[in-house]
Amino acid sequence: METFVWVLHVLSAISVIVLVLLQHGKGADMGAAFGSGSSGSLFGASGSANFLSRTTGVLAAVFFITSLGLTYLSSHKIEGGGVMDKAIPTQAPKTAEPMPAIPTDEGASKATEIPK
Repeated sequence: METFVWVLHVLSAISVIVLVLLQHGKGADMGAAFGSGSSGSLFGASGSANFLSRTTGVLAAVFFITSLGLTYLSSHKIEGGGVMDKAIPTQAPKTAEPMPAIPTDEGASKATEIPK
């Protein structure tokens, strides 16, 4: 599912870029008024602007919807967590020698006491 959304997202992004670059600017209509030959195009004088504008709008909406869908899919992963969740818990290595005993006050000699 996520792969399909990614493919649709990338294709819509590329299509929006291409369609925006194909559209005429606002100054291009002035040339058509003086007979520059754009009326002989595939969609007619004003048909291409209307068709390309609507198609760009639809593809932009698809792009925004896939963006929101990818955000939702990435934040609601069901498969599992990150690298630390998959790590195998290990224990500290055991030492062969026991730890030395901590001396207590009972066996302290009077030589270490400081006289007052």
